[in-house]
Amino acid sequence: MDTHDLVVVGAGPAGAVAALHALALRPGASVLLLDARDFPRDKTCGDGVAAEVFDLLDDLGVTGVRELGLEVPMLRLRTPGGRVAHRAAPRPNRVVPRRWFDAALVDAAVHAGAELRRHRVRELTDDGDRIVLDGTLAGRAVVGADGAHSVVRRALGGPAPRPADTAVAIRGYAPVAADAETLTIEFAAGPHPAYAWSFPVPGGGANVGYGVFHRDGAGSRAELLARLAALLPGQVPDPATLRAHHLPLSTSPRVQPDGRVLLAGDAAAAVNPLTGEGIFDAVASGLLAGRNALRGAGAGAAQRASMERAFGRHQRHVGALARLAVRPGFLDAAIGAAAAHRTVFDCAVRLGLGRGTVSPAALALVAGRLPSAVIRAHRRARGGAVR
Repeated sequence: MDTHDLVVVGAGPAGAVAALHALALRPGASVLLLDARDFPRDKTCGDGVAAEVFDLLDDLGVTGVRELGLEVPMLRLRTPGGRVAHRAAPRPNRVVPRRWFDAALVDAAVHAGAELRRHRVRELTDDGDRIVLDGTLAGRAVVGADGAHSVVRRALGGPAPRPADTAVAIRGYAPVAADAETLTIEFAAGPHPAYAWSFPVPGGGANVGYGVFHRDGAGSRAELLARLAALLPGQVPDPATLRAHHLPLSTSPRVQPDGRVLLAGDAAAAVNPLTGEGIFDAVASGLLAGRNALRGAGAGAAQRASMERAFGRHQRHVGALARLAVRPGFLDAAIGAAAAHRTVFDCAVRLGLGRGTVSPAALALVAGRLPSAVIRAHRRARGGAVR
């Protein structure tokens, strides 16, 4: 049996960072990094990478990744009601095609000592002091970072994400960007939160797409493209670049039992339910997984506690806001306040792209713009006074 100190299933950002951190803490450890595809490879994504992601990579000693992307200083948000907030972000974010970003992290992990192997994992078995994969490989700990349809998550007994906890998005590349210095987001009207985006990419053009934050509201591919065209006229993606995908949102039930198997990234449903942003959560949860995987039989319990400390309050805040965002009055109030007040805008960026929470000051400024119907509905939902 081919036994390793750590086996990481999935070599995307969460998996590569888990391998990197484990090796940084225990140089010389036997770390096997498995993926079903060869690198570099495309990944369906908006390609936007928050500034905070590079802070985490710097702490790991992974340099040169930010230079792969285009620095984009501005962010523009527009509601169906016509409210617009267009400001410089607190720190410039970047757009890095995932083909480059993911490959750079995998290369860093291999350089640090991980073994990269192409292998599609189909089965996990607990053998007491190790986890056996497909009857041929074993790890004293296993990190499941194998994406939205995670085999590892299913092996742990995790249910498939509910429709209300699953976003559906389509992405392609257009020859022109809405604004070469701005991450553009156009919110859509409808029964479920949704938006179209246009993010300028290195070399010209844009990553464009449309996402809806409820699987039942997605419709067909043609319908998604029609909604994209309505919100971003002239941003026509090359049909050859179109890809659709599912995102398991962090409003999904938590899955992380005790034992030697840990979850990170999309496999842990670590995707922001307000924005669909998953790269920051993937890197941050991968860091935790790489550290906790070294705890042997206590790895799972340590990861569960670490994820709650790192993400619990943030996820409760964005989950509550995601439920409110479906109300046009709330979205207009929030974006209107963000346009008028830097405090609200910066708070929204931290909530959507990092690990931020709602500040009392920002909440008060938004609440002051809420129509009375939204306030009454919120009181009814909370069973009394707004808290």
